[in-house]
Amino acid sequence: MQQRQLGRTGPTVSALGLGCMGMSALYGPADRGESLATIHAAVDAGITLLDTGDFYGMGHNELLIAEALREVPREKVRISVKFGAQRGPDGAWLGYDARPAAVKTALAYTLQRLGTDHVDIYRPARLDPAVPIEETVGAIADLVTAGWVRHIGLSEVGAATIRRAAAVHPISDLQIEYSLISRGLEETILPVLRELGIGVTAYGVLSRGLISGHWSKEAPTAANDFRAHSPRFQGDNVDRNLALVAALRQVAQARGLTVAQAAIAWVAAQGTDIVPLVGARRRDRLAEALGSLDVALTGDDLAAIERAVPKGAAAGTRYSPEQMAVLDSER
Repeated sequence: MQQRQLGRTGPTVSALGLGCMGMSALYGPADRGESLATIHAAVDAGITLLDTGDFYGMGHNELLIAEALREVPREKVRISVKFGAQRGPDGAWLGYDARPAAVKTALAYTLQRLGTDHVDIYRPARLDPAVPIEETVGAIADLVTAGWVRHIGLSEVGAATIRRAAAVHPISDLQIEYSLISRGLEETILPVLRELGIGVTAYGVLSRGLISGHWSKEAPTAANDFRAHSPRFQGDNVDRNLALVAALRQVAQARGLTVAQAAIAWVAAQGTDIVPLVGARRRDRLAEALGSLDVALTGDDLAAIERAVPKGAAAGTRYSPEQMAVLDSER
């Protein structure tokens, strides 16, 4: 397995990470047995970075990971956890809480659910507008000193917030959506990350399946599936976006790749400081994603991919207007 270091101060991890959210929440029903088998297969293949959030299924995802890793030596994996999102019993999003006391309480529950004595990377899921980032990072820094957290990460924040956070404590990586059709970090955020020596863990590299080559608008979508409400999957937007996928398929097939492999390999080729996270819920999808690691895209390949899917060509925003409004990374 190829390795990449997350920033100057972060851990060395596999060049591909496994995002576990879909095994518990936001993409409709998941098969528990297949989810566990997929985590096992990922670890067996050399994937060392597992990403979760304490609000994925309200603790379900952490418990699932704990079960999957029961027989795996703790030092074999790096677990990244997001915290702070507040949700109601009906699943409604209620905002964010990143006060120092809330940070430490959230970690206490996470450690219990994961059955571990430390989290490798701990990060607020979003910026809490009511709490200065310095206070949130300072609270996590206390947890680092105590040994319960190894590294501090950020998620979906902009350049100014990144600078303020890094002034308090070294930051290992920023987790942010990055794909062929979500390239917002390139203008101002990525240059600051590279200036400060902070890595990127890129989620949504297949844009929630939209550019995976497997999704079609005829596929049934459960009411609790994020895609049932995502602008990119609605109305005329989805037709325009699937036309981009068709163009990408032609390029991928000419290179002997699947659409998903081309899309993942493109993200990985944007810098050795970037680690793509794939949200595979099944072993066959995981195997396909792992195949992207064998791909060395040439300059001509990258140019062909970008001609097929030009920057800014996606129709629709990556979240609803209400969610976009609370993203510090979009300001």
